[in-house]
Amino acid sequence: MRVRSPPKTAWLYPAAVACVLLPLAGVWLSGRPVGRYLQFPPLTKYVTHAPFNRVIFGAGALFFLLTMSCLLFVSYHALSLKRDSSARPFPWWGWGGLLLCICAWALAWNRFSWFSILQPYTFVPLWSGYILSVNGVTFRRSGTCLLLGNPGRFFLLFPVSAIFWWYFEWLNRFVQNWYYVGVDDFSALAYVLNATLCFSTVLPAVLSTVDLLATFFTPADHYHPNNASRLSPGVWTSRFLLVGMAVILAALPFAPDQLFPFVWVAPLVIIVGMQGIVGRQTIFASFFRGNWRPVLLPALAGLICGFFWEMWNWKSLAHWQYSIPYVDRYHIFAMPILGYLGYLPFGLECQVIAENFVDFIADDAD
Repeated sequence: MRVRSPPKTAWLYPAAVACVLLPLAGVWLSGRPVGRYLQFPPLTKYVTHAPFNRVIFGAGALFFLLTMSCLLFVSYHALSLKRDSSARPFPWWGWGGLLLCICAWALAWNRFSWFSILQPYTFVPLWSGYILSVNGVTFRRSGTCLLLGNPGRFFLLFPVSAIFWWYFEWLNRFVQNWYYVGVDDFSALAYVLNATLCFSTVLPAVLSTVDLLATFFTPADHYHPNNASRLSPGVWTSRFLLVGMAVILAALPFAPDQLFPFVWVAPLVIIVGMQGIVGRQTIFASFFRGNWRPVLLPALAGLICGFFWEMWNWKSLAHWQYSIPYVDRYHIFAMPILGYLGYLPFGLECQVIAENFVDFIADDAD
């Protein structure tokens, strides 16, 4: 009798369980009441954040400037601009997406009496229009796009996206950096349904933007993907990163003000650490070989989508607001300017989740 070997993506199971349970384990170990972290809908505020601190903000601003400068410098030297030599027309469904986006934007930012019943539900049409528009531009430039090139993978992104962002909502229960207004009248069922539909657009939006950016940029001529780098992390480095991020996730309830940035970093590091331990290629593999595009494009896509998330959220009826310790000043829309740094690793996480979930389905189907 042939024994079937475990799928290559079996590492996803312990990684997922650890990411979910570690913060709750930290609550239990700290002696805090577990029930308040499980309240649903999550409307109660129980984390008191530290006030604005000029020293910490100054250090954060310096880090922000250095990071953005490095991003621009590396993008300039590691990417080459593609010319659009295509004569393809913009597809009709792309025009439909653009029209949907414009109409939903107008409805989101205004308070028409005849639209009052549907006023809290403008997020999904807005981002559906964005996704269609971006895919339309990608198709015009390259002759294909995420929507048409692999429809099965594209539509699979929606349910995966909902699960993916619900996880960040889970982590937010331990730091309470954002909260929602305009949803107080929602029942638990209505909250779940509306939130799940909204969350389902995250991965398609980011991955469609990555696909569009790929039509503009190629690796620079002096970067050779076959050149191996000595900086490639090994098994022991992966173990160190994995253990470190696991400890930080468990410590979130103890020090939410100090550890909240790791909400946007820990999931990525844990997944990459698990991949390194089992010998799977990580998102940084091409980076260590000299091709920075698979890292730069998702990071830039996360930042671009982050700008539109914050902009369209700004004047919508149902929207989120922030409560961030130490650096809650100088907002661009509702987001403190330093908060935009979180969209860089978030873009990488979107790419990693999308790629590995497709592998997960393929391995289970074999």
